[in-house]
Amino acid sequence: MKKQFIVIGLGRFGGTVARTLISLGYEVMAIDRDIRKVQDYSSILTHVFQADSTDEKVLKELGVSNMDHAIVAIGDDLQASILTSLILKDMGIKKVTAKATSEYHRRVLERIGADHIIQPERDTGIRVAHQITSNNTVDYLELSPDFSLVEVLAPKAMYDKSLKTINIRAKYGCNVVAIKRSDNSMIVSPLADDKIQEGDVLVMIGSNPDITRFEKGIAE
Repeated sequence: MKKQFIVIGLGRFGGTVARTLISLGYEVMAIDRDIRKVQDYSSILTHVFQADSTDEKVLKELGVSNMDHAIVAIGDDLQASILTSLILKDMGIKKVTAKATSEYHRRVLERIGADHIIQPERDTGIRVAHQITSNNTVDYLELSPDFSLVEVLAPKAMYDKSLKTINIRAKYGCNVVAIKRSDNSMIVSPLADDKIQEGDVLVMIGSNPDITRFEKGIAE
């Protein structure tokens, strides 16, 4: 069963996360106080509601406790961001990713138990969406609207196998341009006979659909 996500706050960052999760095939619920933003996303998201995320009763009525992962993307109200994150943790949400707008904000979110804290000046919505939907994706960088570079932790199934045997390019259309070893060394332009070791991070380039297929393929 696919993970279910809830995005709270549909500003530029939260909206990008929601749209990317939808494009990756995930079920997404979204909440925002602004009815105009809710209306803007009503044609994109199946479940989008105007609601106050600091009201625990409302969140329970909407079924938020059934979600696997919550993204708190509230940026203009520090108190609402902190209180919402705290309520979600108290409700037993498995993972809470929260947006921090300052170092103080980040420290408070850490104290209340947010599982992952992002800072928009560093983390784009697309990057975060890929990271939270794949246990193996370490980093994700858009090179253009159609192509990206991704760093992926090699899964156990690839250990002690050569790139030729794994044949990522033929299966997924992606190119492995480097391999980062666990000892911080790097193999640039690896050869077909180079073998994957435990702890290796594959640096890959490919079209966005091909990278998404690869991320889903190694997660199966």
